[in-house]
Amino acid sequence: MYLTNAELWRTYWECVSRPYTVFICSLTAALYYLWGRKCQIPILICSEAFSAFLYKHCPVVSERFCPTPWCWGGRLQTLVCALLKSKPTVFYRNELIRTVDGGQISLDWVDNHTSRTYPEAKTRPTVLILPGLTGNSQQAYVLHAVSQATRRGYRSVVFNNRGVGGEELLTPVTYCAANTSDLERVVQHVKGLYPQAPVLGAGVSLGGMILLNYLARKRTESGMVAGITISVAWDALRSSDSMEEPLNWLLFNKHLTNGLRQKVSRHRKILEKVVDVDYVLKARTIREFDERFTSHLFGYKTCVDYYRDASPAKKLPNTSVPILCLNAADDPFSPQSAFPVAIVQALPNVALLLTDHGGHIAFLQGLFPRGESYMERLFGQFVQAVFEHPGEIKRACRIKKDELSQHQHDCKQ
Repeated sequence: MYLTNAELWRTYWECVSRPYTVFICSLTAALYYLWGRKCQIPILICSEAFSAFLYKHCPVVSERFCPTPWCWGGRLQTLVCALLKSKPTVFYRNELIRTVDGGQISLDWVDNHTSRTYPEAKTRPTVLILPGLTGNSQQAYVLHAVSQATRRGYRSVVFNNRGVGGEELLTPVTYCAANTSDLERVVQHVKGLYPQAPVLGAGVSLGGMILLNYLARKRTESGMVAGITISVAWDALRSSDSMEEPLNWLLFNKHLTNGLRQKVSRHRKILEKVVDVDYVLKARTIREFDERFTSHLFGYKTCVDYYRDASPAKKLPNTSVPILCLNAADDPFSPQSAFPVAIVQALPNVALLLTDHGGHIAFLQGLFPRGESYMERLFGQFVQAVFEHPGEIKRACRIKKDELSQHQHDCKQ
């Protein structure tokens, strides 16, 4: 028995005119339309020469960034990334090194002895990774970064801030965004082991602040050939204000403050020699924690003084190596109003890559955003571009010959 054309159209119309069908189709169309509008090419702010280098060797900067369709907002991106992001299997070799004040720093290495690109350890490029506020080598974004570096034949070493890598505090000293002495010790150690191997610094969130402050402080004597940062808070004061907005406090600030309190509690025996631990443990926000603990520990009169010293934006003109910085406009940790656009526009060696969406250390793409995301692809391409085209990037960033000579001299020491 066959249906006539009229009967076929009648049956079709009955199906598509049902309320749930209309709703599903309308919702799908709306989502597709909105998702299409969210897909935009990131804004690249840097010198013409540096941008030409990046467009040539890091093609991801010129691609449209399409955030996960059901995960647009910065807060949702950040939360979903923290909950769903996969963790590649990485086997570390741990090393504890001592500091001048008698403390110790935990380093997690991936030596990559099977590298075909760089079979000799003495010349194998090294990626030095600095995690975020309460992070360590086990964070998903660190594991993905290590995976990116390993597959390209490079060595990785994760610099765990004091007290967060599983080691004990030997002295009543931890870490903060403004203090770069521990990073300096780590770089000296890495360069001492492999003086002929170039080192690239990669900092995430607070780790990026430490890296930028270090590069600005050391200038031509940093021991690094380049740097990359992800989701840096450019102005610590504005970042703190943003994090204390009611919803941000509930979703992020409260959790991070709890993590900081736990670390103080774990090392209570040695820290109570220099701070009132009970008072510190009553902190409800990161600002209160920094006021009661960090500022006191590192000799600042107030938390405001610490935040001003920790903010890296105005220090960028003092840096002397190529630096790529990735930020999202909807990052709840780093407000867009604090992005150093005008400063970067005047510098030959710094590039600021801005996406409309991406949240904080997220930049999720695809329907099921568990694996490699935009920031991992950017990280991998930039690291490879730096190590494989050293002369070209130095020319693009107008690195002076005397600065190069000084850097080479420092590497030989």
